[in-house]
Amino acid sequence: MRTPFHPLRLLAAAISLSLVVAAHPAMAAASKPTPAVHNIVLVHGALTDGSSWLPLITRLQAMGYHVAAVQNPLTSLADDVSATERVLRRQSGDVLLVGHSWGGAVITQAGNAANVKGLVYLSALAPDSAESVQDLMTKIDAPMNGLSPDPEGRVWMDDPQQFHQFMAADLPLKTARQLVAVQQPIVAAALGEKVAHAAWHDKPSWYLKTDDDQALRATVQQVIAERIGAHIVAIRSSHMSFLSHTEEVARLIDHAAREAARQTGR
Repeated sequence: MRTPFHPLRLLAAAISLSLVVAAHPAMAAASKPTPAVHNIVLVHGALTDGSSWLPLITRLQAMGYHVAAVQNPLTSLADDVSATERVLRRQSGDVLLVGHSWGGAVITQAGNAANVKGLVYLSALAPDSAESVQDLMTKIDAPMNGLSPDPEGRVWMDDPQQFHQFMAADLPLKTARQLVAVQQPIVAAALGEKVAHAAWHDKPSWYLKTDDDQALRATVQQVIAERIGAHIVAIRSSHMSFLSHTEEVARLIDHAAREAARQTGR
């Protein structure tokens, strides 16, 4: 015989369950997802522009994040930092700052902004205070070779075959052609500009090491990541990991956003 439904019994059961959960912190924590830093700001590297982030932006937005991509002029470190700071000032609340390649140098300086709670480096350069990218590469015995500036002092890689080989070997050649079509050259002199204060000294950092990278060797990335004390994640990817391994990159950013929120007590 079925027991008649009684609303008071349902209420009593609910109260009992809430008391059990309250008495067991682990159960309470499991019932409540870890909050995350809500704003993600993406800073592209040399030879690309902000449109290269579109697949990652789509994925992060689907995960509930507010995302903004900086358009670096790539005319100097100071100019790129200023462009990033302008976007940071537009954010409402805390920010996780993500930099790819040259963008790592940019976030190393721009990450000093008060609303930045963590830094994510994607196969990126991360100079120390009073150090330039050129200084960094010299110190770790990884000189920058192979790309020469044009008569105006800008460095390009506008041959799709070359771009595909060095930057995006695990992506279709068609994608490499599209990236070349919108690429931004970088002024070579920017590589000699020094960071005033490296934000990674004060803020938690994560580093995605790309083991199949032909633009910045994985061994060099390992040295950089260890040097800054970053949490390291490695994947088998080309330099353009956020396009060829979008899901893995999104998961790392999501993890970093949650950890940054936890470490700052938000």
